[in-house]
Parts: sequence; C-alpha cells; structure tokens
Amino acid sequence: MKLHYTENAPVAIGPYSQAVAVDDWLFTSGQVALGPASGEMVAEDFEGQARQVLANLKAVLAEGGCSPSDVVKATIYLVDLGDFAVLNRLYGDFMGSHRPARSTVQVAALPKKALVEIDMVARIPK
Repeated sequence: MKLHYTENAPVAIGPYSQAVAVDDWLFTSGQVALGPASGEMVAEDFEGQARQVLANLKAVLAEGGCSPSDVVKATIYLVDLGDFAVLNRLYGDFMGSHRPARSTVQVAALPKKALVEIDMVARIPK
C-alpha cells in the first residue's frame, strides 16, 4: 500500500490520506470544495463547489499516476438532488467520452457544510 499526497489538493481534514494505491488501483478519499492553499471552502454556490471538487480530484488522480480516463468508479454525494443536472454537465466535461460506473446519492449533510463530495477509484496505467 502506498499513500499519496499532493499540495495541489487540500490536505486531509481527518486521519486519512488523499489517496491510497494498492496493487494497480488508486482509491481517492472524498473531496469537497476546499482550496488547496487555504483549506477553506472556495465557493458557496453548487457549481463553484463542484468545479473545485473536480479540480481537487484531478490533482489527486495525477499524483497517483492517473487521469480521469483511468477512473472505473465514482461515488457522488449531494446535499440536494436538485443540483443533479449541473453535476452531470460538469462531470461530463471532466470525463469527456469516458463513462465509468457511478453512484449518486443525496445525503443530509457533508463536512464543512459542503454541497457536494466525490470519491473515485482508478486503475493505475502500466
């Protein structure tokens, strides 16, 4: 097992790693819209938060030797399923033509009063 850390994503706000690699797999921790430098929420609106979450994930994936095209599974947590259409647009832009498996669930609350959190599992290219 190898732990991954990048300064291009926010530090973990608890006892966990940004990502862990096991064999050929990279497991990211859930990302919320914290700025990498400030550790604070970068936006109050859903679209701004979702954009930051995806930027954070891109940085964590890159640190683990992956890109969005290597993602095989994503789990998305939304405080309001009313944001689903905006999420799909941004997520589609992030993934391009790649279509990994995905689950999306509505939750009562997220850390730091975030509106969205996403975690991913990627296959590390050889």
